[in-house]
Amino acid sequence: MTDHTPGYSGEQPEEPKPQADGPVAGTGDTPPAGGPQQPYQQPQQMHAQAAQQPQHAAQPPHATQQLPHAQPWPSGGYTAAAPVPQQRNRFVGLAAGAAALALVAGLVGGGIGGYVGYQLGGDKGAVTSLDQPRPARSASTAPVGSVQQVAQKVLPSVVQLQLVTARGGGEGSGIVISSDGYILTNNHVVEGSENGRLTALFHDNRSAPVRVVGTDPKSDLAVVKADITGLTAADLGRSDDLPVGAPVVAIGSPFGLSGTVTSGIISAKDRPVRAGGESGSQDTVLNALQTDAAINPGNSGGPLVDMDGNVVGINSAIYSPGSSQEKAGSVGLGFAIPIDQAKRIATELKDTGSATQTTLGVVITNSQQQSGAQVRDVTPGGPAEQAGIRSGDLITRIGDRAVLDTDSLIAAVRSHAPGDRLPITVTGPGGDRTVDATLAGQKG
Repeated sequence: MTDHTPGYSGEQPEEPKPQADGPVAGTGDTPPAGGPQQPYQQPQQMHAQAAQQPQHAAQPPHATQQLPHAQPWPSGGYTAAAPVPQQRNRFVGLAAGAAALALVAGLVGGGIGGYVGYQLGGDKGAVTSLDQPRPARSASTAPVGSVQQVAQKVLPSVVQLQLVTARGGGEGSGIVISSDGYILTNNHVVEGSENGRLTALFHDNRSAPVRVVGTDPKSDLAVVKADITGLTAADLGRSDDLPVGAPVVAIGSPFGLSGTVTSGIISAKDRPVRAGGESGSQDTVLNALQTDAAINPGNSGGPLVDMDGNVVGINSAIYSPGSSQEKAGSVGLGFAIPIDQAKRIATELKDTGSATQTTLGVVITNSQQQSGAQVRDVTPGGPAEQAGIRSGDLITRIGDRAVLDTDSLIAAVRSHAPGDRLPITVTGPGGDRTVDATLAGQKG
């Protein structure tokens, strides 16, 4: 179980237009008579140069008017204007000069005024966020049934587990199940601890060494014990009547970030999932709850809780489309062991150090012709033989669940406790038939 250019603006710069009677600048051709052309400039340079050009003040109206009596030359030129009285020329020049002077004075005066205003601080009545006093401490309480309320209730019962061995280390999560230090977690979290050091870090920042009380690789569960008291034990709920779509909260230590809270829903139930350890074999098939609450490496062993803060599952696995375990991360497909099964196993591990597995007493394989689990062999005196199931039969349903393959049969059997009696539908030489079988227990 593991982890995960500037955009193009779309604007086209205007291309420089070639001269009407000469080659485009920058092509290497001989420049036309009349002087060399300027080389092509980048749009940014062109814009910068344009910004630096001085803006010409508008001329007074009389200064832009043509002088009277101008006559065109045959070639298109103009004759000199008829003489104008000197007094009029002087008036026009004075008017233009006065207008330019007024414009320059206005610009300079505006700049000085703005500078002085800036230096004097501008609006003395402006309100600044940085000058406002801190608000009073929040006295609001978490709404009933909110993620906030669930987190406040459950966080004191969640533990970060750290394993250090000669080959490296790892981290996971755990759930306090007694105030004197018993913790429920995944088997794969504590796997290899016999050759290393296992430490628990609690919500109140206390830490303590941990010893393994019992493990069950087939259910991927383990119970460990820290020599510490005064802990807050979690409330365990139930998973049998948990509806699909129900909101849930996952808490744990993803990537070593202890006390991380995420939320989602129950996406599906009764998912056959291979998880735990390195093998991923049928020994570790789980009958899992599926959730879209973010679960990442380090969440393993932590609680999945309902909106009453009751534990409904033990987070154990995620699906990752990548092949490398070093890169796996949440893609919204997380899986948890239902608490109904986990509670039974945890009780046995705490009390005896080992757990009893539920079994039907068959050796099975996938069918090549149709959905179901093909019976290759039957354990003598086991539940299947006593129910009349024979080698060669195809099991297609157990209880109210369809059996699609071997994993779904194993998950369905392990979701029940030893002693449960279930109807089983099989297909044999005589057609379909339904038998009743009482499941047995087998020490792992």
